Amino acid sequence: MSDQAFDRALQERARLFPRPRVAVATLFLLNGFVMGSWAPKIPEFAGRLALSEADLGLMLLAFGVGSVLLMPLAGAQIARLGSNRVVQVATLLFIPTILGVTFAPSIWSGAMAIFLFGGLTGAMDVSMNANAVEVERRMGRSIMSSCHAFWSLGGLLGSSIGGYLIAAAGVSLHAVMVSSTSLALFLIARPMILKDAPHLEEVSTRARLPISPLPWLIGIIALFSMIPEGTILDWGAIYLRDELSADIGLSGLAFAAFSLTMAIMRFMGDWVRDRLGAVRTLRICSVLSFSGLVVAGLAPNVFVALLGFGIAGVGISNMVPIAFSAAGNAPGMAAGVGLSVVTTLGYSGILFAPSLIGFVAEHTSLSIVFTGVSMLNIVVLGLSNLARHADRPVDHVR
Repeated sequence: MSDQAFDRALQERARLFPRPRVAVATLFLLNGFVMGSWAPKIPEFAGRLALSEADLGLMLLAFGVGSVLLMPLAGAQIARLGSNRVVQVATLLFIPTILGVTFAPSIWSGAMAIFLFGGLTGAMDVSMNANAVEVERRMGRSIMSSCHAFWSLGGLLGSSIGGYLIAAAGVSLHAVMVSSTSLALFLIARPMILKDAPHLEEVSTRARLPISPLPWLIGIIALFSMIPEGTILDWGAIYLRDELSADIGLSGLAFAAFSLTMAIMRFMGDWVRDRLGAVRTLRICSVLSFSGLVVAGLAPNVFVALLGFGIAGVGISNMVPIAFSAAGNAPGMAAGVGLSVVTTLGYSGILFAPSLIGFVAEHTSLSIVFTGVSMLNIVVLGLSNLARHADRPVDHVR
């Protein structure tokens, strides 16, 4: 390759992957890695604190409450300070929380540790999504879906190697390794994070819960997109085992089939959005999600159900990233404020809806649950025109 061709290749790579895009993708990877690393620690956490299943449920509820409380606070601070400063503080505070849940010696200290763990991952989530919105604006192209794909990749890495490291090195060394790796990722990303301006003119009027219905309607899109995700995560394996007579090995493939197709499509999602537009992409995704959940809910056997969950993963993959982009670009409010509303509503679908679904399933069946949850996509389809706010490029990264 000639020097000129090499220079052109470097310039093209810099155009497609400017430093701020690399930075925000690294932050998503970091957050997903820590959250994935938490999953194999849960049994040890429950055993160390002698928690019953009910006690563990309350602990996980504390995680959700922490997220819901600190997400709006982070959104207000983004309006005041800009996403760059907030995401740095939130990330630095979030990284050691994995040590807190590892070394908590009592139930009360464990509850405080898991509350902070949930709250600070929520604060980091809002701020890194706000920064991704700013990068999208500067680049004039979609990147949100690929950012969420990096989160899924981080979660896959953390969960897949976490169990092995815990078995080989112990929970304490595992926590130190996770926090050290996360700190290294942050230090790599920090100098490249996009420095966006605060929205000081909007702090006094819009750093509160917005009066405009727009972010709340976009939040419903996120909520109704994430409820199916939480339902498959928490109840897919039980559905395959109890109602379709799957063995242990096959029952574990429900969320695997869903997450595999979701991760693949998230890496492709920005390319699709740039060509079809956010509105058309959301409509196609909601139809696919609806179809996949119906196929899974009415499946006569395990393999048809797995096909349905895979189709649902293709559909759900880009629904939430589009909702986040639309919230960050919603007119008349700071990006962090709109995102805090949408993120809080959306994640409540994963944090709280599955417990309600368990009550419904106890009186009906999970087949009816999955078929019924598919109807939420009809609401998303009806609100899909709001996704036009996701297609609002402003200027370009220099």
